[in-house]
Amino acid sequence: YESVSLSHLSFNPPQDWNRTWHVGNPDLTQCFQNTVLVWVPCLYLWVCAPIYFLYLKSHDRGYICMTHLNRAKTAVGFLLWIVCWADAPVYLVSPTMLGITMLLATLLTQYERLKGVQSSGVMLNFWLVAVLCATVTFRSKIIQPSAVCVFRYTTFYIYYTLLLISLLLAALSDQPPLFSEASKDANPCPEIGASFLSRISFWWITGLIVTGYKRPLEQKDLWCLNSEDRSQRVVPQLVRRWNNECLKVKRPEEKTLYSPKKAPRGERKEGVPVEESEILIMKTPQKTREPSLFWALCLTFGPYFLISSLYKIIQDILMFVGPNILRLLIQFVNDSSAPSWQGYFYTALLFVCTCFQTLILQKYFHVCFVTGMRLRTAIVGAVYRKALVISNAARRTSTVGEIVNLMSVDAQRFMDLITYINMIWSAPLQVILALYFLWQNLGPSVLAGVAVMVLMVPINGVIAMKTKTYQVPH
Repeated sequence: YESVSLSHLSFNPPQDWNRTWHVGNPDLTQCFQNTVLVWVPCLYLWVCAPIYFLYLKSHDRGYICMTHLNRAKTAVGFLLWIVCWADAPVYLVSPTMLGITMLLATLLTQYERLKGVQSSGVMLNFWLVAVLCATVTFRSKIIQPSAVCVFRYTTFYIYYTLLLISLLLAALSDQPPLFSEASKDANPCPEIGASFLSRISFWWITGLIVTGYKRPLEQKDLWCLNSEDRSQRVVPQLVRRWNNECLKVKRPEEKTLYSPKKAPRGERKEGVPVEESEILIMKTPQKTREPSLFWALCLTFGPYFLISSLYKIIQDILMFVGPNILRLLIQFVNDSSAPSWQGYFYTALLFVCTCFQTLILQKYFHVCFVTGMRLRTAIVGAVYRKALVISNAARRTSTVGEIVNLMSVDAQRFMDLITYINMIWSAPLQVILALYFLWQNLGPSVLAGVAVMVLMVPINGVIAMKTKTYQVPH
């Protein structure tokens, strides 16, 4: 049946499109529901599982004891695995794939517990995608109750109910792992134990905001730093990378030279060869480049900073999705023959896109600020360590003020740079996308705006240079 459905889906797209879009009560074909809507959540989990497994293997936070929440997740996962096999005699491929995927989700839940994960964004997104795909089938079964198979309808309703329960359980946070560093702090930061939804919405900081609204904040109200942000963990990482960089460029080259051993003047005889030699081992430094602090910083903080670049790419793309949805909404308003549900669809899609763009942008700035804070901490700690062991000869070349400047002003500049360094590639990308979409609507008239923008570049440069001269103290 699935092969017949796929061929029907492939060779009759106009009929399916007319049934899905150009009708007052849209619906998807049965073959689409039994194939694509089943495969999408499975494909998501199977693609993310290897990467997520490697991440959990390298980020062991401890061990979480078996709790009621974890037992409930495991029990619901096994029930889903059993229910998915109910349709296997009728539809072989999709139920088999879905059943194996549910078993994989259950095993990943237990592996998260062993690695100390209190709340998982990967699993929450999986259950959310599965619920959204099943909701389409759920609506179709309600509006088209013809040819009802009681057994298949019952198993689907049980499956849909278990998916909703799994989604609700995945949104909750488990207890902290045993022997974790956060449990030793007097006032631990709630970000570590917050759920995925709380982290992406920054709900975990609400308590501090409410306390600051009621009364002025005191030292005891501030949370302890996370273990990843503390100097005893950040500074050694940069120092180790810097030492490796120094060893690469300062490794000497050993040369072995043979020189004849000179006899005393009184004992020299003509025609007697010199048989003894002295072996001289000389270490000559190679002429190589200077050690690069920039490369050491990239190796230390680059992987975490690349996450912010990914967020920035998504946010830049979503920035242009909203205006295109608005364009489609305007076309719907001007088209009197369009079904009314399309207006609600465009409005809901625009709302979801705007909310998602806001969440991505805030996560981008959060990652940038955290990376900048770690970078500044590492630079200050490395400079301070070097200042304690610097030789007297080197101390004469640098004053105390210069060292203080390195630890305060220059380190702060690095922190400020992290927030906006992505604009090097993000700004041209935004300009190119904006010009492309404007050209689609305005045509060659866009070139006038481009000319004005290009002419403003040297003017802004002159104004910036004048402002800089006024800010320099005389």
